[in-house]
Parts: sequence; C-alpha cells; structure tokens
Amino acid sequence: MLLVMNINNTNTMIGLYQNKEWIANWRIASDRAKLPDEYAMLIRSLFEYEGLNWEEISGVALSSVVPPLTTSFVEMCQRFLKHDPLVVAHDIKTGIKVLTDYPAEVGADRILNALATHRLHGSPAVVVDFGTATTFDAVSADGDYLGGAIAPGLGIAAEALFSRTAKLPRIELAAPPKAIGRNTIHSMQSGLVFGYVGLIEGLVTRIRAELGGQAKVIGTGGLAPLLAKETSIIEIVDPMLTLEGLRLMYELNRE
Repeated sequence: MLLVMNINNTNTMIGLYQNKEWIANWRIASDRAKLPDEYAMLIRSLFEYEGLNWEEISGVALSSVVPPLTTSFVEMCQRFLKHDPLVVAHDIKTGIKVLTDYPAEVGADRILNALATHRLHGSPAVVVDFGTATTFDAVSADGDYLGGAIAPGLGIAAEALFSRTAKLPRIELAAPPKAIGRNTIHSMQSGLVFGYVGLIEGLVTRIRAELGGQAKVIGTGGLAPLLAKETSIIEIVDPMLTLEGLRLMYELNRE
C-alpha cells in the first residue's frame, strides 16, 4: 500500500494506492504549528475511521512547497511509519524535462501535475491548478515542463476584499445568478468567480497559442469544479492529478 502526501500552503492532500486503484484520499489543513506527533495522530485516526491499518504501508512519497512542514512530515514518516519517504526535488527522476530558466524554483506540485497530465491525459496541455495560488502550467507534446503563470488564488482574493475594506463581508465562493449583482454579496461573487473565469480564459488562450493552439486544458485543485462549471475552456477536471503524479514519480524511482 503506497501512501502519498502533497503539502501545499493551505491544504495537504493524502492518498492511499493499492492494487492499481485509489482506496482512500483525504484533505487536511496545512498547519505549520503542528508537531510530527500530532500529524501522526491525525493521519492514524483517518486510517482507523476507514478501517485501514497503516502498518500495511509499503512506501511513502511526499511533495511539499512548505519547507517547515516537509521536515515535520519526513520525521513523522520515519518515527511512526518506519519509512524514509521519497521526497520530490527538482533533480529527482520524473521522466520529464524541466525547461525553465531555474528548474530548482519550480514547485514540486507543478512538476507532478505535468508528469501526470502527460502520462494520463496526453499533451500538449495546459494545467490550471486552483490552490492557494492559481497556477497555469504548459506541457509540451513530448511531456516537457515549459513554464507557466502564477496568479493569486480565488480564496486569497476573496479574503483580501474582506480584510482590506471596511464594509465588504466575507462571502461564500459560489457563482451568483447573474454577472450584474443586485446586492453586495452577488456583486462580490460576480467579480471573484466570473472575474477569475475571464482570467482563466484569457491566460489559457495565450498559452495555448504559444503551444500551437491544440493543447488540452486540465483543471485540478479544490476550486476546479466550481470554476469549470462556468467555462468550457477547461476540458477535464482531475482532482487526483497531483497525487497521480506522486504515484508515477514513486514508481519511476523504484524501478
């Protein structure tokens, strides 16, 4: 049983893979204040709730964009799972080339998304990942990672409107009935959700043109289903994309 964990700034995704299928997956908050012992207790409770035994874990793969949490999770794996996790780094074997100016700067999740997209969905492709940041990644026909774009995430934008203004409320991230909002909440939802749809369509169109015009568009991340409903430019929604990339990376490095 393979345990994979993808640590992002807001959430950590956890998946269990066995017999060529995902048997469980969870999303927990990425809390830098938690100690390895606390993460061990939390993850073990998730296993127990699903009737799973974490002593059956045969390997662990880990990716992270939060260095302090990388250390905590590695220690947790070593102490409580008795495994040294395979940690994604820019120089690890992934089966793809990172053709950016500074490959070491590229987030582990973006490399994994490119790998999973090329292997599972085909390329050229554009991956839009709706996380703490909204990232756009270009994958060539050969599966090479070419670079992309980074924008503030939808959650960050919504929180900024609430925290940096005197009268705007904190709102649910949902599509309003119409683009012309007739009250404050609908107006904010229109600007955020429909505004981000415009951002997505504009950037994807530009990136597609640079890739040759025929690239597939894959959406992933927690807010992908919400935004994919509002635009036809996202052709595939794959919530497991990054975890699939972790699995593939683990298999490549265990061959």
